[in-house]
Amino acid sequence: MKWTRRWLILADLLVISLLLLSFLPLFIDIPQLQIPKPVTMQTAPVIQKIPSEQNESNGSACTPSPLPEQNVSLSLMDLLTEEKNQTMSLEEVMRISQEVAMQEYLERRKYQYVSLNERLKALGLKKGEAVYIRIFKKEAILEVWMQKEGRYLHLKDYAICAYSGHLGPKLREGDKQAPEGFYRVYKKQLNPHSKFHLAFNLGYPNAYDRAHHRTGSFLMVHGNCVSIGCYAMTDAKIEEIYGLVAAALRNGQEYIPVHIFPFRMEDETMDAYSESRWYDFWMELKEGYDYFEAEEVPPRVEVVNGHYVITEP
Repeated sequence: MKWTRRWLILADLLVISLLLLSFLPLFIDIPQLQIPKPVTMQTAPVIQKIPSEQNESNGSACTPSPLPEQNVSLSLMDLLTEEKNQTMSLEEVMRISQEVAMQEYLERRKYQYVSLNERLKALGLKKGEAVYIRIFKKEAILEVWMQKEGRYLHLKDYAICAYSGHLGPKLREGDKQAPEGFYRVYKKQLNPHSKFHLAFNLGYPNAYDRAHHRTGSFLMVHGNCVSIGCYAMTDAKIEEIYGLVAAALRNGQEYIPVHIFPFRMEDETMDAYSESRWYDFWMELKEGYDYFEAEEVPPRVEVVNGHYVITEP
């Protein structure tokens, strides 16, 4: 009887072991994910080759063709498969996610990796049209916009090669801080013989800076990729930017508005910086930022009682 009981226990253990082995693949195989419905994302067409910053700087011929002005709306499901199958592995999900992320990256950079001549042709513009420049310090981007039929079109973006300091305005001579605010570039501020290849003076300190006793001089956008308080570009980039600015001024534009922001001033971004010592100052800059975003025309900016006042041009 005792031996019979032992054999029964042994048999039970064997059955349990076999059951455990049958469940083991569930813990080894990668589970299949079910995608219940497509997730729509704004993307741009895929570009075959992304030129490096070095190639862009030296004018390499590997620049892709201009991208269409309209975004192409694609769903994640459209990128998965042409069949009706909605089941895929974790590896496939990750691969598709990477493709979507790359397309979104290219969408954000589409005005940066296209040649100036291609963009001018695509928009039906020519040198000599009115120019507007925005600089975003945190993103290290200089945007060039040009006027057409009363509105300004986004012509091209240029990566800033170097700037010094941190977020916030320039306060005094020697603080190595790049300025923020609303500036004007007149013809007399162009310097084609700069030791930094080409340059134009931003006009710092402006009336607002002087009202707040800020000091400094020779704050420029220039080439040579070196900066102590300026916004430095590569020589190839400053040649294009300077050429557009000079042509517009020669063609009768009174001055080039250059609006310098710490970052793209969306509401959620402003909320993230609500505790900054510069928040009130940045809110004044945001009025100018919002005006252009809404009207597609740079506002006229005056200084009244030490504050920026935004009005229609």
